Amino acid sequence: MANKKAPPAGHGRQGHGYQRPGDLKGTIGRLLGYIGRYKALLVLVAFMLLASSLLSVASSYLMKPIINNYIIPGDFKGLLKMVALLFGCFALSALCSYTYARIMVRISQQTVAKLRQDLFDKLQELPLQYFDTHQSGDLMSRFTNDIDTVSEMINSSFASVISNVLTFTCTVIMMLVLNWQLTLISFAFLALMFMVVKVIGGKSRTSFRRQQQALGAVNGYIEEMIEGQKVIKVFNHEGKAVKEFSVLNEDYRVAATEAQAYAGSMMPAMGNLSRINYAVTCCVGGLLSIGGVFDVGSLGAYLLYVKQVSQPIAQISQQVNVLLAAMAGAERIFAVMDAKPEIDEGKTVLVRVEKDGDTLTETARRTGHWAWKTPEGQLIELRGDVRFYDVVFGYNEEKTVLKGISLYAKPGQKIAFVGSTGAGKTTITNLINRFYEIQSGTITYDGIDVRDIAKDSLRRSLGIVLQDTHLFTGTVADNIRYGKLDATDEEVRAAAKLANADAFIRHLPQGYDTMLTGDGGNLSQGERQLLAIARAAVSDPPVLILDEATSSIDTRTEKLIERGMDSLMADRTVFVIAHRLSTVRNAQAILVLEQGEVIERGDHDDLIGQKGKYYQLYTGQAELN
Repeated sequence: MANKKAPPAGHGRQGHGYQRPGDLKGTIGRLLGYIGRYKALLVLVAFMLLASSLLSVASSYLMKPIINNYIIPGDFKGLLKMVALLFGCFALSALCSYTYARIMVRISQQTVAKLRQDLFDKLQELPLQYFDTHQSGDLMSRFTNDIDTVSEMINSSFASVISNVLTFTCTVIMMLVLNWQLTLISFAFLALMFMVVKVIGGKSRTSFRRQQQALGAVNGYIEEMIEGQKVIKVFNHEGKAVKEFSVLNEDYRVAATEAQAYAGSMMPAMGNLSRINYAVTCCVGGLLSIGGVFDVGSLGAYLLYVKQVSQPIAQISQQVNVLLAAMAGAERIFAVMDAKPEIDEGKTVLVRVEKDGDTLTETARRTGHWAWKTPEGQLIELRGDVRFYDVVFGYNEEKTVLKGISLYAKPGQKIAFVGSTGAGKTTITNLINRFYEIQSGTITYDGIDVRDIAKDSLRRSLGIVLQDTHLFTGTVADNIRYGKLDATDEEVRAAAKLANADAFIRHLPQGYDTMLTGDGGNLSQGERQLLAIARAAVSDPPVLILDEATSSIDTRTEKLIERGMDSLMADRTVFVIAHRLSTVRNAQAILVLEQGEVIERGDHDDLIGQKGKYYQLYTGQAELN
């Protein structure tokens, strides 16, 4: 299979969920669905928010009796009591605010933990094609930056916005109670404020979405460059990497600057409108008070409300950047969750049969006592018979990779694929695993259409050693045991000996307990490949796929493990992809592929006798490219 370069972040196909890009209402609804899981805590938060808002509004109203009944008459003793009451209201309001803030921290962390878990679970359901078309760095950005923005929003902005809405509503009601004529003036300015929020907020939301996408592209490029640092240095491409990063970094800077500029302009605009509103209200209210329409205490309380009514709007506008960044991040998260999962309609499953049972033949019992169980309850021998019937496949509609491939591999046969890069060798093995779905034709496994076999059962029956080895953080034994999670220490050592990896493992500092990090960076490429072969060996599968498994092993090491590989392949159906023709000489069938078609088939002697493409490759008259 030819390597495919992932498209830039944001250019891959995002799946077909019900939520449209930019669907703010849908995004908010889904986030509220996550937050709504904690109903009891939210009820307590709502009570605290309401109490805090009422106490805040009540504190301002106390100014009316304080001025009219105590300051003007000069009742100092009564004034002290009212000040104490005022202090109590402020203290209780602060306590309520502290309590709901602490609860919101808990809700926030539980919500984002669930969100992160669902996102990770979703990734496990997605087909390989999704990862082919999305940069891993951009996907990582959704787990880090996008999740963090949602966390910050729930933690600091969510309750703040609700609190300010309640405060605003209560304040407007009290303003109407005190003087509805003055309230009309404030309403005019409030309408202007809402218009500013709508215009600037709409542009800011678009800018924040662009910022999150640009950040994902930057992260994706950084991750790609860090992984390919050795290649960069070998070809002296440091300058090219810097230039390309500079372009992405500049795109991110421009997007972030635009987003922050819109968000930053909100507060000054709101603050100036609030001050103008306060000045106009002071003048008109003073005239009304002089005319006897307004008493001084009511005017003092009303002016506090005028100052207070703009604060919720100002604070909400201050949270706009957090809210919009969170919405943009949430949209990217839900875009992954809405992607189409891997299709699996298979009902036939892999089951273990009794060791001494006579339902199946000795062949089935020898292959690890496993068999296929159909939905009707029928048991079918697990033998490793794989057949392709006129299979057509392409990674996209524009280009067909396999053009009507038909082949068979009988149980215990070793089948080798030879051909140029891009001829379709690896693609064939990927279709056996159902990593991709074929466009037409049929693939059977022991006479069963692979589409009728549950994918986890299908893949459990296959062992794969890839050209690109991946090791996980953990001990050497853990990495071998990845092929069979319940393998005993004895089984792990036996698999390592079979792959001829036991000798070098025992020379490691802690032997099988040596910790591996950074994809096994403390091992040579050949040693990493040997561990991959041992991982396949411990799974003890009836079908084994070796995708240029010895390509990273030198000739001497290859000779040493040849006997172990022969033991590993005994009584198994084996598919081998190799550029070294010496490794496929003993295959029962060698298939030569060219541009997605089988042009020759036979064993080594047959193909040499045909004096076709294989003969030219083997004698050096032609080369694989």
